[in-house]
Order: sequence, then C-alpha cells, then structure tokens
Amino acid sequence: MERLLERLQLANKALKAFHEVIQIETPSSIERDAAIQRFEFSFEACWKAGKQFLYDIEGLDIGSPKGVMRSFHEVGTFSEEETILSLKMVDDRNLTVHTYNEELSIEIFGKLPKYYSLMRNWIDQLNSKMKTG
Repeated sequence: MERLLERLQLANKALKAFHEVIQIETPSSIERDAAIQRFEFSFEACWKAGKQFLYDIEGLDIGSPKGVMRSFHEVGTFSEEETILSLKMVDDRNLTVHTYNEELSIEIFGKLPKYYSLMRNWIDQLNSKMKTG
C-alpha cells in the first residue's frame, strides 16, 4: 500500500508539470518537444500507479500498459470511450518514444490536452478511492 501511495504522489507531480507545458498557446518546437517529453513521463507515472492500484486494491497483476487500461474498464473506472482513448494514448506514447517525426509531433501535441484530462481524472479517481477506501 505504501508503494501505491508513492506512485500516486509521483503521478500527481508529473501531471502538474505536464499541465504547465500544455498551457502554452503557440509553442515553439522546443516547447512542443518538452510537452511530449512530459506526456511520456506522466504516462509512465500514471500507468505504473494504475498497475499498483490494480495489484494492491483489486488483486490483479497486470504487466502491460494496455492490459492496465483494459482492466480499469473491467473494474468500472473507465468508460468505453475512456478505454478507447487510453489505448490510443498508449499507441501515441509508443510512437513518441520510438520515433521522431515533425508531423507526428505536431499531431500528438494536439491530442495532449485530451490525454492530460484522461490521466488527471484517472489519478483523481484513484486518489479519491484511496481516501475513502
């Protein structure tokens, strides 16, 4: 349980940093790349917090990001739409980590506000369940 609390705290910090950079209205290419980098580490922090939550609270041992996203739908945390968006988010995160392409960066940057909202709501739900559970 202590590890879960640490992971949630890290996810909250990562999301705060991510939120700062997606507020920039007309980012330079460097700011766009910084936003994508913050997306990547926020994603990592959130899926690992989710993985730990599923293990500690739900008794599920899930090893992959997509498995974690699907499991949150199964336990009722994600709606069908959120699950679809979360799976697209995993795919986009994989693209940003393994390739660099200017057009792809611009496209993914446009999706970051939706991804931020999804992760923020997800972590807020987990934080709430930890306080009331």
